[in-house]
Amino acid sequence: MTTALKIRPRALVRASGGPRYAVALAVDALGTGLLRPFLLLYGVLVLKLSAPVTGIAMTVAVVAGLGCMPAVGRWLDRGARSTVVAASMLVRVLGVALLLATPAGHVWPFGTAALFLGIGNQAWPAAHAALVATVSHGRDRDAALAGGRALRNAGMGVGALVATASLAGGSAALQALAAVTGLAYLVAAALAWSVQLRARPAGLAKDADAGPAPRMRALLAANVVYVFCLNVPEIALPLVLVTQLDASPMWSAAIFVANTVLVVTLQVPVTVALSRFSRRTVLALAGVVLAASYLGFLAATSLGPGRGAAAVAAVSVLCTVGEIVYAGSATALVTALVPPHVLGRTLARFELSTGFGLAVSPVVITSLAPHGPTALWGSLATATLLSASAVATEKDRATRLSGD
Repeated sequence: MTTALKIRPRALVRASGGPRYAVALAVDALGTGLLRPFLLLYGVLVLKLSAPVTGIAMTVAVVAGLGCMPAVGRWLDRGARSTVVAASMLVRVLGVALLLATPAGHVWPFGTAALFLGIGNQAWPAAHAALVATVSHGRDRDAALAGGRALRNAGMGVGALVATASLAGGSAALQALAAVTGLAYLVAAALAWSVQLRARPAGLAKDADAGPAPRMRALLAANVVYVFCLNVPEIALPLVLVTQLDASPMWSAAIFVANTVLVVTLQVPVTVALSRFSRRTVLALAGVVLAASYLGFLAATSLGPGRGAAAVAAVSVLCTVGEIVYAGSATALVTALVPPHVLGRTLARFELSTGFGLAVSPVVITSLAPHGPTALWGSLATATLLSASAVATEKDRATRLSGD
């Protein structure tokens, strides 16, 4: 157990990559919020594609985008940092340009645009984590990663609100939002590139004596289950509220807004407060909190229409706390366990597990929900508790065990 950090805004910005990089993150997140939640609507309203065809194209593109991660990991391990972050933003500029150029009724250009957007979205988290790990260390790095997540959620939230207010303009408004998104990605890429940060090759070569990357099989497998929590507010709860509790869609919207506000306001304070404990312990605790929230959803749905919706909304706060604890410890644990010369490849593997979990969770959730609350929430709770147990019992490399 170590002493908890104090939150120092200026130090947090420096540990996150500096003021210009923070602005780049904010601009990138704002652009992402303008388009990403409404990409399906763009395919349906602007390109006149059917909803199933649009959804399949988006899913295939996201899964295919995961294929870039090994190359991203190797690039990072050659010392690149801000260049990879900028590239993840520039590839999304290309995706937006293709989207704007896609004629109505053509699914393949739309799928290609979604692929480039997916590649950028998949590559960014690993590149960002590697950059932060290069400029900060120890628990300062954990706080910086948490600060980046809070900033990104805030930017995406603002972007989504602006986009929602603009949707009354129909297809023309969606095209305008896409154009602004492309411009935001371009500006963010220029700012990120201007940071000109690389890891020193000499330092990487010296650390190569530390040996290969730890396998972390239990951690990676558990992460696939943990990331289901990220889709609970967007998929599981709206599905349950509307189809099982006959609740107004406003409940789902309120839960989503509350989730965003809680992440923005609590991500850094909670991460800092828990810095007195080992990262592995905190990550296992996150699994316990998430499992408890899933059981809470099971109990809430048993109340039936009316009281059930309010109870689900109340339990969603606990689920969000579990998400915050998970997000504040998972990537931090990975960066703490590995030597710098294999950091990129390890983060790429971790992002593959995250991307796979996000890809399969909608299918799993929508397949379990028709079988009743016990099948959905009981299965999620059991799987998450097993994952938390696996995280807690996995052994770290002896040279990296201290404080992790």
